[in-house]
Amino acid sequence: MNGCVAVFDLGKTNIKVVLFDRAGAVLAERSAPNTPLAPDSEWPYLRLDTEGAWAFLIGALKEFGARFSIEAITTTTHGCAGVLVRNDGPALPPLDYEFDGFAAVDADYDAARPSYDESRSPHLSRGLNLGRHIFYYERNFPDEFKQATAFLTYAQYFGWRLGRAMASEVTSLGAHTDLWRPNEGDLSSMVDRLGWRRLFPPMRKAWDTLGTLRPQVAAATGLSPDVRIICGAHDSNASLVPHLLSRRDPFTVISTGTWVIIMAVGGTARLDPEADMLANVDVRGEPVPTARFMGGREFSVLAGDAPADADEADVAAIISSGALALPAFSDQGGPFASRKGVIVGEPPTTPKARTALATLYSALMTAHMLRRLEAPGDLIVEGGFARAPAFAAVLARLMASRQVVVAPISAGAAAGAAMLAHWDEPHPPPQLEPARTWDLPGLEPHQDRWERAL
Repeated sequence: MNGCVAVFDLGKTNIKVVLFDRAGAVLAERSAPNTPLAPDSEWPYLRLDTEGAWAFLIGALKEFGARFSIEAITTTTHGCAGVLVRNDGPALPPLDYEFDGFAAVDADYDAARPSYDESRSPHLSRGLNLGRHIFYYERNFPDEFKQATAFLTYAQYFGWRLGRAMASEVTSLGAHTDLWRPNEGDLSSMVDRLGWRRLFPPMRKAWDTLGTLRPQVAAATGLSPDVRIICGAHDSNASLVPHLLSRRDPFTVISTGTWVIIMAVGGTARLDPEADMLANVDVRGEPVPTARFMGGREFSVLAGDAPADADEADVAAIISSGALALPAFSDQGGPFASRKGVIVGEPPTTPKARTALATLYSALMTAHMLRRLEAPGDLIVEGGFARAPAFAAVLARLMASRQVVVAPISAGAAAGAAMLAHWDEPHPPPQLEPARTWDLPGLEPHQDRWERAL
């Protein structure tokens, strides 16, 4: 079978390699947890396990390459990661954005960062503004910083390791980094003030072929040295690709995973930085009004380690009980990150009831952010929350005047990244299914109580 595309998908919580055929069908998938490395005597900060991810990628490519003919490899990653490199490898291990030691440079960095009007990057906690990583390196590791020849956002870092070319790419630089000016399509004024422009390789399109597989990688995996390396994209923006290629603006994608990221393609709302609203930049270079909260992480806090499937009766029982989950259950991202989450009323005690409360909370938060963002068009749910019907069914009830549709499980960031390898070719549109709408008596008064309690 020819023309297969291998996608290396690095999320914050999990990593996977997914193999797609030319028609976009999934042929094989391998996944693993993605766990950061704790500070130690050599490196006193929380680090991304880049070498573990690399070993996983090589193993998956070797396994898949023995069964299928792989024509191209592309990478999609979460947005807050990048690697300071020398010509021969990393100058420093990359920071994990949940590192809590950024406070040592925060005051100086906040004085240097560009205005929101320029960057459309709100002030975010810890390392969620990627420019803060570079600032931390320069202040704390000046010798290694001076030796660095480039700063590669995470997708392009793995592209460089697979192939030979260094590249910068707009979706990764435009993901609340402080490093990009979305309206001008250029690096931010902070980059020039701090003398960092030298660290950014030439801009390439997410769908550009950067070259072919390094000989040593071809030898390690058994793949052909002619395998193309695609530039790649930020994961939330990769999830937009199937819809950008198949429909006209405006529409809204609700990308769900560790984060719930709401992207209003063609939206025109005034953004509020205090509510963690920002402009992402899609693969075409167009700013996309965006709102987000750490929905997957918060769902896990509420549902517990072993969530059960919740059905209509379970959610209805939570509404009837009057229990409210009020934000936030993560201190990172979203309009309520500075608040401590609480459950008002009787906390649920069974796995199904806890999952029902988590589902209701996630849908209420999503509906709240959709309204604040003035998100236009159809509402497309994709990613982890699309795997069970409960979230979309509750959201469809909350947004009764809107069309809520669910993307297939095979859609999302990995599918969009695979399409980049054949950007100029026609692609079948994703087979979106209308969300079921549950009845849920008392939901409107419940939502009113929840909104008033914020």
